Amino acid sequence: MSTVMPNTLEERRDADARFAALGYVSEAFALAALDGIDVDAFAEAALCAAMCELVAVHGEESAAQIAARLAERASAGEFSVSLRQ
Repeated sequence: MSTVMPNTLEERRDADARFAALGYVSEAFALAALDGIDVDAFAEAALCAAMCELVAVHGEESAAQIAARLAERASAGEFSVSLRQ
């Protein structure tokens, strides 16, 4: 998630919605793990489901651009849960 502080009320609402959504996704991961579902398999399924939603909402080209930015952000360590040295 981005660390930039929202400036407007609308940006704050968007940030709050994204934070709430992340909570739902995290809970789904936890429930799947409790049911014995492989975390890697669940993560890939979640990414595929998310891409389907992005394509439905924004179209293929915009969804591909979002995926490219996610790849860049992952390479930069934005999604790492451990400290990087």
